[in-house]
Amino acid sequence: MAYQLPKLSKPPKAKRKQVFLVASGDLRLSANQVCWPAQKAMEEALAEAVREAGYELVRAHPYKPEEGHGFISSQKEGMEVFANIDPKAPLIVAEAVWQYSHHVLAGLLSHEGPILTVANWSGQWPGLVGMLNLNACLTKAGKPYSTLWSENFSAPEFRKKLATWLEKGEVRHPLKHVTPLKKVKIPSSIKRLGQALAEELRWKKSIMGVFDEGCMGMYNAIIPDELLMPLGVFKERLSQSTLYYETTQVSDAEAREVFQWMVDRGMKFVFGTNPETDLTEDQVLTQCKMYIAALRLADDFGCDTIGIQYQQGLKDLLPASDLVEGMLNNSDRPPVKSRDGKRILYEGEPLPHFNEVDECAGLDALMTYRVHKAMGQPVETTLHDVRWGDWDRSGTVQDYVWVFLISGSAPPAHFIGGWAGASSERQPPMYFRLGGGTLKGISKPGEIVWSRVYIDDGRLCMDIGRAGVVELPPEETERRWKETTPQWPIMHAVTYGITRDQFMAKHKANHVQVAYAEDADAADEAALAKAAMADALGIRVNMCGTRKNGKPWA
Repeated sequence: MAYQLPKLSKPPKAKRKQVFLVASGDLRLSANQVCWPAQKAMEEALAEAVREAGYELVRAHPYKPEEGHGFISSQKEGMEVFANIDPKAPLIVAEAVWQYSHHVLAGLLSHEGPILTVANWSGQWPGLVGMLNLNACLTKAGKPYSTLWSENFSAPEFRKKLATWLEKGEVRHPLKHVTPLKKVKIPSSIKRLGQALAEELRWKKSIMGVFDEGCMGMYNAIIPDELLMPLGVFKERLSQSTLYYETTQVSDAEAREVFQWMVDRGMKFVFGTNPETDLTEDQVLTQCKMYIAALRLADDFGCDTIGIQYQQGLKDLLPASDLVEGMLNNSDRPPVKSRDGKRILYEGEPLPHFNEVDECAGLDALMTYRVHKAMGQPVETTLHDVRWGDWDRSGTVQDYVWVFLISGSAPPAHFIGGWAGASSERQPPMYFRLGGGTLKGISKPGEIVWSRVYIDDGRLCMDIGRAGVVELPPEETERRWKETTPQWPIMHAVTYGITRDQFMAKHKANHVQVAYAEDADAADEAALAKAAMADALGIRVNMCGTRKNGKPWA
């Protein structure tokens, strides 16, 4: 019998000193169109740097005039693009925007040549966030890559590192700020606490409510069950369709009570009349219904933490979930009764929510809550995007100040003025068609523990460090908001013992988890207690940077 064999047309081999470029984009056409000019400018500057090094940068996929951008905008398109790239050629993934990593992940995993991820150091669009997510996805998948970033692609330091990659196929960054936990001596009382909390979690077990998995292509944000279950944490896979339905079942009167509670606490809502571009009361009341529905569903299934995906599923059905998430993460929040009206759900406590269903952040939030509660420290925690950073132009702070920014899940307990210091503005239309309010505020000065759970070499890992939140003059805060997304809550963070480039070189996520402590000593102890708990759970831990006083962890 004769069989029809598939005909494979292999791509032409790359010419000598030819480097290919791909650009992964958003799934949302409006975002790709709005962000394209920034991407185009970045690629032109990068191409010039490659030319100066004696190489030719070749775009592996064309600009699409009918769509108004040149991004790879789906997983299928990404597969088709990579099928026409010499698999042994050097390849650069250039990102000036938020991107969906799964658009290019399939092609990158089978690519045999050296891979370099590059981002421009700009807060305008989340290019740094997108690159960090792709890096984390490649790390989880075990795919080697190099990474670079720069404010100016003509800078000598960037040109030197780019030349190294072009010539050798690899560029490395020093990681002297990283200390494996085995080298750190943890005080016995703190170590016993961490071990006891780990034992309790394994014995009593915990449920992580997941409203649909895999938000926005974030492969790195999915923890395989076989890694999570030995810790005593089990997923309850919930559907956003259920959340939508339950939202529609909440009464107008209940939603009005939640809204009024926030107004009575001094929160400000920036309302307008055009729902296409403005925040409206109807949008906020629907968000209040979603808040009630989320708590009731979490109670139904006994969840200790939940994550709502929102993008993409709910974006065409409901206003944004971010106001909901910020309320959930706060201890002092509008009370919600059980379905029978007999109980206040999670009374006096947050229901930790992990934005964008980032399960690594969810596990971190669950651990952080338990550690801080046992130590009598503030229990409110949230993730932020590692959005950008800059020197303080006002000269108030001499250190490098990060802009940690997230679309809205930050709790008011983190803000200057609490609820009275919070406001709600409409989410940007290009990402949020149906609007909805954020939970905006400026994070209060104080001591924080930052951390990140990620997957490397097939196992769970955790980086932990210390930082301080600083207060900047209003004009400097406004400048930073204008350079990023002014509708979102902002944190001005100074990492201890870690430079900008050290942080970028090691961090394996687009998100960073943060929680306050009462003072520097308490924050150090909380960091070590979480490290001890993670270690007892079998998580590989690194302590990063130093304590506030510059003292190393080891």
